[in-house]
Amino acid sequence: MGSVIEIRGATKDYGKSRGVFDLSLEVGQGEVVGFLGANGAGKSVTMRMLMGFVRPRQGSVRIFGRDCFSGRAEIQKSVGYLPGELAFPGDMTAAALLRFTAAMAGIREGNCRCGCARGDELADFFELDVSAHVRSMSKGTRQKVGIVAAFMGRPQLLLLDEPTSGLDLLMQRRFVELVQAEKRRGTTILLSSHLLGEVEGTCDRAVFIRNGHVVYQAQAQELTLDSTLRQLYGPQALNRHWREVPAGNSSSGRTPGGKGGRR
Repeated sequence: MGSVIEIRGATKDYGKSRGVFDLSLEVGQGEVVGFLGANGAGKSVTMRMLMGFVRPRQGSVRIFGRDCFSGRAEIQKSVGYLPGELAFPGDMTAAALLRFTAAMAGIREGNCRCGCARGDELADFFELDVSAHVRSMSKGTRQKVGIVAAFMGRPQLLLLDEPTSGLDLLMQRRFVELVQAEKRRGTTILLSSHLLGEVEGTCDRAVFIRNGHVVYQAQAQELTLDSTLRQLYGPQALNRHWREVPAGNSSSGRTPGGKGGRR
Protein backbone atom coordinates (compact mmCIF):
# COMPACT_ATOMS: atom_id res chain seq x y z
CA MET A 1 0.00 0.00 0.00
CA GLY A 2 1.61 3.27 -1.14
CA SER A 3 1.59 6.44 0.91
CA VAL A 4 -0.75 9.23 -0.14
CA ILE A 5 0.50 11.62 2.55
CA GLU A 6 4.20 11.78 3.43
CA ILE A 7 5.45 14.29 5.99
CA ARG A 8 9.11 13.96 6.93
CA GLY A 9 10.78 16.09 9.59
CA ALA A 10 8.55 19.10 8.92
CA THR A 11 9.01 22.19 11.09
CA LYS A 12 6.90 25.35 10.99
CA ASP A 13 7.76 27.53 13.97
CA TYR A 14 5.53 30.49 14.85
CA GLY A 15 7.42 31.24 18.07
CA LYS A 16 6.47 30.69 21.71
CA SER A 17 6.29 26.91 21.09
CA ARG A 18 3.52 27.35 18.52
CA GLY A 19 3.66 25.35 15.29
CA VAL A 20 4.98 21.88 14.47
CA PHE A 21 8.46 20.55 15.06
CA ASP A 22 10.27 17.69 13.29
CA LEU A 23 6.85 16.24 12.40
CA SER A 24 6.71 12.96 10.48
CA LEU A 25 3.50 11.26 9.39
CA GLU A 26 2.42 8.86 6.65
CA VAL A 27 -1.10 7.93 5.55
CA GLY A 28 -1.53 5.02 3.15
CA GLN A 29 -3.89 4.66 0.23
CA GLY A 30 -7.44 4.05 1.46
CA GLU A 31 -6.48 4.57 5.12
CA VAL A 32 -8.53 6.68 7.52
CA VAL A 33 -6.32 8.26 10.17
CA GLY A 34 -7.43 10.26 13.18
CA PHE A 35 -5.12 13.16 13.99
CA LEU A 36 -5.74 13.94 17.64
CA GLY A 37 -4.54 16.89 19.63
CA ALA A 38 -5.71 19.51 22.08
CA ASN A 39 -6.46 23.05 20.90
CA GLY A 40 -3.21 24.61 19.71
CA ALA A 41 -1.39 21.29 19.40
CA GLY A 42 -0.52 21.80 15.72
CA LYS A 43 -3.35 20.02 13.90
CA SER A 44 -4.47 22.97 11.81
CA VAL A 45 -0.89 23.99 10.97
CA THR A 46 -0.33 20.49 9.62
CA MET A 47 -3.50 20.68 7.53
CA ARG A 48 -2.45 24.05 6.10
CA MET A 49 0.96 22.66 5.15
CA LEU A 50 -0.73 19.76 3.38
CA MET A 51 -2.96 22.16 1.44
CA GLY A 52 0.09 24.19 0.40
CA PHE A 53 -1.05 27.33 2.21
CA VAL A 54 2.16 27.50 4.23
CA ARG A 55 5.63 26.10 3.58
CA PRO A 56 7.59 24.25 6.27
CA ARG A 57 10.87 25.86 7.28
CA GLN A 58 12.48 22.42 7.32
CA GLY A 59 11.55 18.96 6.11
CA SER A 60 9.19 17.86 3.34
CA VAL A 61 5.42 17.60 2.96
CA ARG A 62 4.09 15.56 0.02
CA ILE A 63 0.76 14.33 -1.32
CA PHE A 64 0.66 11.83 -4.21
CA GLY A 65 4.45 12.24 -4.37
CA ARG A 66 4.23 15.98 -5.10
CA ASP A 67 5.57 18.76 -2.93
CA CYS A 68 2.52 20.33 -1.28
CA PHE A 69 3.71 23.91 -1.68
CA SER A 70 5.11 23.97 -5.22
CA GLY A 71 2.51 21.49 -6.51
CA ARG A 72 -0.50 22.81 -4.61
CA ALA A 73 -2.54 23.76 -7.69
CA GLU A 74 -2.53 20.20 -9.04
CA ILE A 75 -2.83 18.55 -5.63
CA GLN A 76 -5.89 20.57 -4.64
CA LYS A 77 -7.80 19.22 -7.65
CA SER A 78 -7.86 15.80 -5.96
CA VAL A 79 -8.36 16.94 -2.36
CA GLY A 80 -11.51 17.74 -0.41
CA TYR A 81 -10.66 20.15 2.39
CA LEU A 82 -12.72 21.19 5.39
CA PRO A 83 -10.84 23.87 7.38
CA GLY A 84 -11.16 24.25 11.12
CA GLU A 85 -12.44 27.81 10.71
CA LEU A 86 -14.82 28.46 7.82
CA ALA A 87 -14.73 31.86 6.13
CA PHE A 88 -17.51 32.00 3.55
CA PRO A 89 -18.83 35.23 1.94
CA GLY A 90 -21.78 36.27 4.07
CA ASP A 91 -23.81 37.70 1.20
CA MET A 92 -23.98 34.39 -0.70
CA THR A 93 -26.58 31.70 -0.25
CA ALA A 94 -25.41 28.17 0.42
CA ALA A 95 -26.67 27.17 -3.03
CA ALA A 96 -24.71 29.93 -4.79
CA LEU A 97 -21.59 29.13 -2.80
CA LEU A 98 -21.81 25.43 -3.61
CA ARG A 99 -22.49 26.09 -7.30
CA PHE A 100 -19.40 28.32 -7.37
CA THR A 101 -17.36 25.59 -5.63
CA ALA A 102 -18.58 22.98 -8.13
CA ALA A 103 -17.69 25.24 -11.06
CA MET A 104 -14.20 25.87 -9.69
CA ALA A 105 -13.70 22.12 -9.27
CA GLY A 106 -14.95 21.40 -12.79
CA ILE A 107 -17.87 19.25 -11.61
CA ARG A 108 -20.79 21.58 -12.41
CA GLU A 109 -23.82 19.67 -13.68
CA GLY A 110 -26.93 21.09 -15.32
CA ASN A 111 -29.52 22.80 -13.14
CA CYS A 112 -28.59 21.17 -9.84
CA ARG A 113 -29.29 23.42 -6.83
CA CYS A 114 -25.81 22.86 -5.42
CA GLY A 115 -23.90 22.61 -8.69
CA CYS A 116 -23.91 18.81 -9.03
CA ALA A 117 -26.18 15.88 -8.21
CA ARG A 118 -23.97 14.66 -5.38
CA GLY A 119 -24.01 18.12 -3.83
CA ASP A 120 -27.82 18.05 -3.87
CA GLU A 121 -27.82 14.58 -2.29
CA LEU A 122 -25.44 15.66 0.47
CA ALA A 123 -27.43 18.83 1.19
CA ASP A 124 -30.59 16.74 1.56
CA PHE A 125 -28.79 14.18 3.75
CA PHE A 126 -27.66 16.92 6.15
CA GLU A 127 -31.03 18.75 5.95
CA LEU A 128 -29.30 21.90 4.72
CA ASP A 129 -31.47 24.83 3.65
CA VAL A 130 -29.42 25.97 0.66
CA SER A 131 -31.58 29.05 0.12
CA ALA A 132 -30.30 30.67 3.34
CA HIS A 133 -27.57 33.31 3.27
CA VAL A 134 -24.33 32.41 5.00
CA ARG A 135 -24.50 35.47 7.29
CA SER A 136 -27.74 34.18 8.82
CA MET A 137 -26.45 30.68 9.51
CA SER A 138 -25.53 29.16 12.85
CA LYS A 139 -22.09 27.60 13.25
CA GLY A 140 -23.56 24.13 12.77
CA THR A 141 -25.31 25.11 9.54
CA ARG A 142 -22.13 26.67 8.14
CA GLN A 143 -20.36 23.45 9.05
CA LYS A 144 -22.85 21.51 6.94
CA VAL A 145 -22.05 23.77 3.97
CA GLY A 146 -18.35 23.06 4.47
CA ILE A 147 -18.95 19.31 4.62
CA VAL A 148 -20.99 19.33 1.40
CA ALA A 149 -18.30 21.39 -0.35
CA ALA A 150 -15.52 19.03 0.77
CA PHE A 151 -17.28 15.79 -0.16
CA MET A 152 -19.28 16.61 -3.28
CA GLY A 153 -16.44 16.15 -5.78
CA ARG A 154 -15.69 12.57 -4.65
CA PRO A 155 -12.03 13.48 -3.99
CA GLN A 156 -9.26 10.90 -3.68
CA LEU A 157 -8.13 12.49 -0.41
CA LEU A 158 -10.10 14.24 2.32
CA LEU A 159 -8.44 16.58 4.84
CA LEU A 160 -10.97 17.25 7.58
CA ASP A 161 -10.08 19.65 10.40
CA GLU A 162 -12.45 19.07 13.36
CA PRO A 163 -15.30 18.31 10.94
CA THR A 164 -18.17 17.87 13.42
CA SER A 165 -17.59 21.14 15.28
CA GLY A 166 -21.00 22.74 15.85
CA LEU A 167 -23.04 19.77 14.62
CA ASP A 168 -25.80 18.32 16.76
CA LEU A 169 -25.79 14.64 17.70
CA LEU A 170 -27.92 13.51 14.77
CA MET A 171 -25.76 15.32 12.22
CA GLN A 172 -22.62 13.94 13.90
CA ARG A 173 -24.02 10.46 13.41
CA ARG A 174 -24.78 11.17 9.76
CA PHE A 175 -21.28 12.52 9.27
CA VAL A 176 -19.83 9.27 10.65
CA GLU A 177 -22.01 7.32 8.18
CA LEU A 178 -20.69 9.46 5.33
CA VAL A 179 -17.06 8.91 6.32
CA GLN A 180 -17.66 5.17 6.61
CA ALA A 181 -19.13 5.16 3.09
CA GLU A 182 -16.11 7.07 1.76
CA LYS A 183 -13.84 4.57 3.50
CA ARG A 184 -15.59 1.70 1.70
CA ARG A 185 -15.08 3.60 -1.56
CA GLY A 186 -11.33 3.63 -0.91
CA THR A 187 -10.93 7.32 -0.13
CA THR A 188 -7.89 8.30 1.94
CA ILE A 189 -8.85 10.47 4.91
CA LEU A 190 -6.93 12.46 7.51
CA LEU A 191 -9.36 13.63 10.18
CA SER A 192 -8.20 15.95 12.93
CA SER A 193 -10.16 15.88 16.17
CA HIS A 194 -10.04 15.87 19.94
CA LEU A 195 -13.16 13.66 20.21
CA LEU A 196 -12.56 10.01 21.00
CA GLY A 197 -15.95 8.80 19.76
CA GLU A 198 -15.50 10.46 16.38
CA VAL A 199 -12.17 8.71 15.86
CA GLU A 200 -13.38 5.33 17.14
CA GLY A 201 -16.34 5.40 14.76
CA THR A 202 -14.41 6.27 11.62
CA CYS A 203 -10.65 5.69 11.81
CA ASP A 204 -8.24 2.79 11.35
CA ARG A 205 -5.59 4.31 13.58
CA ALA A 206 -4.91 7.43 15.60
CA VAL A 207 -1.88 9.71 15.66
CA PHE A 208 -1.48 12.03 18.65
CA ILE A 209 0.17 15.44 18.44
CA ARG A 210 1.08 17.50 21.52
CA ASN A 211 2.91 20.83 21.51
CA GLY A 212 3.75 20.38 17.83
CA HIS A 213 5.28 16.90 18.19
CA VAL A 214 3.86 13.49 17.31
CA VAL A 215 3.92 11.66 20.64
CA TYR A 216 1.97 8.44 20.14
CA GLN A 217 0.22 6.22 17.57
CA ALA A 218 -2.29 3.42 18.13
CA GLN A 219 -5.00 1.43 16.42
CA ALA A 220 -8.31 3.21 16.91
CA GLN A 221 -9.97 0.23 18.59
CA GLU A 222 -7.22 0.18 21.24
CA LEU A 223 -8.02 3.66 22.55
CA THR A 224 -9.59 4.29 25.93
CA LEU A 225 -10.77 7.58 27.37
CA ASP A 226 -7.99 7.73 29.98
CA SER A 227 -5.23 6.83 27.53
CA THR A 228 -6.54 9.40 25.06
CA LEU A 229 -6.59 12.14 27.71
CA ARG A 230 -3.03 11.30 28.77
CA GLN A 231 -1.79 11.53 25.20
CA LEU A 232 -3.72 14.73 24.44
CA TYR A 233 -2.82 16.65 27.58
CA GLY A 234 0.15 14.84 29.13
CA PRO A 235 0.44 12.21 31.88
CA GLN A 236 -0.30 14.76 34.62
CA ALA A 237 -3.71 15.62 33.16
CA LEU A 238 -5.59 13.04 35.24
CA ASN A 239 -3.88 13.91 38.51
CA ARG A 240 -6.03 16.92 39.31
CA HIS A 241 -9.44 16.28 40.85
CA TRP A 242 -12.24 18.41 42.21
CA ARG A 243 -12.22 18.72 46.00
CA GLU A 244 -15.13 20.40 47.70
CA VAL A 245 -14.06 22.96 50.32
CA PRO A 246 -16.11 22.47 53.49
CA ALA A 247 -18.38 25.35 54.43
CA GLY A 248 -16.63 27.80 56.74
CA ASN A 249 -13.12 26.87 55.56
CA SER A 250 -12.92 29.30 52.68
CA SER A 251 -10.73 31.63 54.74
CA SER A 252 -7.92 29.09 54.48
CA GLY A 253 -7.27 30.39 50.97
CA ARG A 254 -7.28 26.91 49.48
CA THR A 255 -8.84 26.37 46.07
CA PRO A 256 -10.42 23.08 44.95
CA GLY A 257 -7.77 20.86 43.46
CA GLY A 258 -5.06 23.47 43.92
CA LYS A 259 -2.28 24.27 46.36
CA GLY A 260 -3.87 27.30 47.92
CA GLY A 261 -3.00 30.95 47.76
CA ARG A 262 -4.48 34.35 48.32
CA ARG A 263 -7.88 35.01 46.80
